[in-house]
Amino acid sequence: MTLTQLFIFLIVIQIIHGLGTWKLYIKAGRQAWEAFVPVYNAVILMKIINRPWWWTILLFLPIVNLIMFPVVWVETARSFGKHATTDTILAIVSLGFYNYYLNYGLDLEHIKDRSLHPRTAAGDWISSILFAIVAATIVHTYFIQPYTIPTSSLEKSLLVGDFLFVSKFHYGPRVPMTTIAAPMVHDTIPFINKKSYLYNDHLEKKNTAFINKLSLPYIRIPGFQNIKRNDIVVFNWPVDTMLNMRFTDRNHYKPIDKKTNYVKRAVGIPGDSLEVRNGFVYINGKQNELPDRAKLQFSYKIETKSGPFNNDQLTKRYDITDLPQYNQDYSLSYFPGITDETLNQFKDHPNVASVESLKREKGERESSVFPHDPNYPWNNDFFGPLYIPKAGATIDLNLNVLPLYKRVISEYENNTLKIKGNQIYINGEVANTYTFKNDYYWMMGDNRHNSQDARTWGFVPFDHVVGKPVLIWMSWDRFGKPRWERFFTTVHGSGEPVSYFIPFLIVIAGLFGFSQWRKRKKAK
Repeated sequence: MTLTQLFIFLIVIQIIHGLGTWKLYIKAGRQAWEAFVPVYNAVILMKIINRPWWWTILLFLPIVNLIMFPVVWVETARSFGKHATTDTILAIVSLGFYNYYLNYGLDLEHIKDRSLHPRTAAGDWISSILFAIVAATIVHTYFIQPYTIPTSSLEKSLLVGDFLFVSKFHYGPRVPMTTIAAPMVHDTIPFINKKSYLYNDHLEKKNTAFINKLSLPYIRIPGFQNIKRNDIVVFNWPVDTMLNMRFTDRNHYKPIDKKTNYVKRAVGIPGDSLEVRNGFVYINGKQNELPDRAKLQFSYKIETKSGPFNNDQLTKRYDITDLPQYNQDYSLSYFPGITDETLNQFKDHPNVASVESLKREKGERESSVFPHDPNYPWNNDFFGPLYIPKAGATIDLNLNVLPLYKRVISEYENNTLKIKGNQIYINGEVANTYTFKNDYYWMMGDNRHNSQDARTWGFVPFDHVVGKPVLIWMSWDRFGKPRWERFFTTVHGSGEPVSYFIPFLIVIAGLFGFSQWRKRKKAK
């Protein structure tokens, strides 16, 4: 749905609402025309049903409005004396068109200043649950989202088993694009493992299915901070075609906001020229300096003297959290990620016979590495240089450069792209240059040999950015034991992470004590 289509859709909804309620407005002492004026009619309706004006805002928040519309339909009926369970069911099942019956079929009297307290314990319980869901959905969608670290790509900075709070407001929250979806879940409903949103995700149906036309265009509320180089960022995996993060039965064309969430480090920002040399990132010809909390890790093949290593010792003594794999007789081991500092200590281990780095040579092409073209003999350790697109920047375009930006031009910026002979056609016209519409980022893991990142799938558009991790609120190791020292620690910053768990408990205890004191004081 484009912005123009969205505007027309909203106008149609206002007309439908006005036609179905204008007599009810009159019976409530208002004017008939007030039922037809967009937004204003909702404010007046809140007065009619004796609810606060700010409910109007909730009616225009995607996902939240799926809960609020049925509530308003029921509240409208009750404001005119229709309290029966049958009335409630009809209001909801008819998708609000029960108001037409009330408007034209009955002579009702408006109940001014009606009691808002539910008449039954069940009604009180349902009301509390609904508004708890509304509040949590608003927080989850526009402010803070919980996230769990599933892989070791940022190990040392973020560990597998860390539970994060991801800020949406730093870079600006996105308005949900999928308008009909379950609140507070991502692409899959837990336990039943069913898709959490209504959308026809067959590639051939993406532009024709009616339900897909209800999707909103990309809209982002302005944030107060831009993505800085080396920020850790949560984003939607750009090439996601899986049913969920761990399973697929076919290619699923997913809306941006329902693609799998990934977390990596933004080592390259719009306008940068990036290159990887021997596993190290260079930006504009200068080696990238990572924050002091970041620790690069590389893979090694280690020959053992006498069987496997003790995993518990590897973790506790050497802080090796990516545990090794072995050949059949345990004479060789493969370590996915070890820091230089750890390697200097570990190579003196009595069970280590030899250590071999598993870095690739320059010019040794890996077919799995972006841009997946034989003219680019790049690998995970020697990559680039390439330019990271910036909105408004123009590049010269030819068949040699095209593999780098083909997906950007066609998929992310929605142009038709064809090649005829030696010429490139964009939207039916010969193109020798291209001007980018959006900003893009280069996201990489610190675990350089055990991270699926931009070296595999390329650029990340800004519209795929979810937010900025700000706090580790809980952490568990692979044995299911809590890492108390990581509870309530910040994600960014310098120096050793400091846990604010004890101060948090003190504040909670203080608030609880103050609440109990106030209750006792009121009782007296």
